[in-house]
Amino acid sequence: MQRYKRILILLGVLVVALAVTFGVSRYQEAQEKIAASDEIILEIPTEDVTALSWVTDDASFSFHRDGTWSYDDDEAFPVSEEKMEELLSPFASLGAAFIIEDVEDFDQYGLEDPTCTITVETGEETYTIDLGAFSTMDAQRYVSIGDGNVYLVSTDPMDYYDATLSELIDNDEIPAFDTVDSMTFSGEADYTLRYEEGNPRAYSEDDVYFTQVDGQDLPLDTSLVNTYLSTLSYLDLSTYVSYNVSDEELETYGLASPELTVEIAYTVEDEDGEASSNTFSISLSRDPAQKAAEETEATEEAEDTATEETEEEFLAYARIGDSQIVYQLTESDYLSLMNASYDDLRHQAVLPVDISEVTELSITLEGKDYLVTSEVMEEDGEEVRKFYLDGEELDVEALQNALTALTADSFTNETPSGDEEIRLTLTLDNENYPTMTLAFYRYNGTLCLSEADGTPVCLVSRSAVVDLVEAVQAFALN
Repeated sequence: MQRYKRILILLGVLVVALAVTFGVSRYQEAQEKIAASDEIILEIPTEDVTALSWVTDDASFSFHRDGTWSYDDDEAFPVSEEKMEELLSPFASLGAAFIIEDVEDFDQYGLEDPTCTITVETGEETYTIDLGAFSTMDAQRYVSIGDGNVYLVSTDPMDYYDATLSELIDNDEIPAFDTVDSMTFSGEADYTLRYEEGNPRAYSEDDVYFTQVDGQDLPLDTSLVNTYLSTLSYLDLSTYVSYNVSDEELETYGLASPELTVEIAYTVEDEDGEASSNTFSISLSRDPAQKAAEETEATEEAEDTATEETEEEFLAYARIGDSQIVYQLTESDYLSLMNASYDDLRHQAVLPVDISEVTELSITLEGKDYLVTSEVMEEDGEEVRKFYLDGEELDVEALQNALTALTADSFTNETPSGDEEIRLTLTLDNENYPTMTLAFYRYNGTLCLSEADGTPVCLVSRSAVVDLVEAVQAFALN
């Protein structure tokens, strides 16, 4: 009998529990109604917004607009108008994929302690938007706009508001430099190059940049100049060290007297094809204290004084024109831009013309002279230049490769003192340079000195000269 009573009591408890569960379930269902939606829940015209602020776990930001945007904590901070437009863009038309109505428990959606709270003010109204948890199942975020509902939104505002102050700065713009008229270097490099087509000192029609050396125009390597300009155009300006630089800070960053200043005059065309002239300048410097410490360390090492090596972040800085922003440069960008001397941008090839232009080649090697002639013949509908020695056709591939491989290790005006290794006099199908004489002299065990038309030019790899000698010997001995 007792056992029968206990069973009845347990059954009663179970019935009550089921009834409570069912009741709660029906209550919650009544309280929270979830429905799919394509409703636009916010429409805030960006042009009407007068203030924007937001708070996250890590930071808080506040901005106001009075004609232009300003940072509340520091009016001197240059705010990016474009970035502010991006931040406001989700709320110009914020759509909901799902609506959860009559919510009682906001915590289950991460909205009791929001990931981010955004406040948008217009002249007439203030909007508060709480960003809650991210639903991985729906790949959408829960949002509350203060109307008692929770929304799963199709655009996640957190993609925009997970921002740092450095991302909101109005960085200086660097143009693309499509048409450069001139470029002037001052500081460690000190000269001007200019754009000019058809200059009679050009090695080829590709040569369009020239500078004056000892009163005469000399061509620069167009590809090297364009690479330099490209480095400038894509310069990484993502890291600033000051956005309102003082004279004292300019001294600290080495920019009161920059190591190098580059000034560019360039032309741009508008949509109607109207051309206008513009200028751009940038100043560069290593961190003076770091540079001085490295120079001291190098001196001590040269004097065989033991020094402790330490890993230290490379520090170099840039300033665009008279901007108040100073940027920290990467080491690679700094080194690339500092390689701006005439020797850095001039032709590096010892033979700066195309080998196909060689019509005749006179070679002096080990006291013997060889004359290589050529003629142009048509093969398979194409013109091909054939080379001959004493009437026999030559395979000049090795010779061509050896000539192409001759590049400057460094430039010099030092008079040769070693023995002559090889001399070549080239007759060229080139209106500006009908002939050219190249001579190579022994310099040391690894280098040879190269002359062009009797003028010392550069030091080249001795192994490259040996390859040239062996290429000549290969057909001379046969």
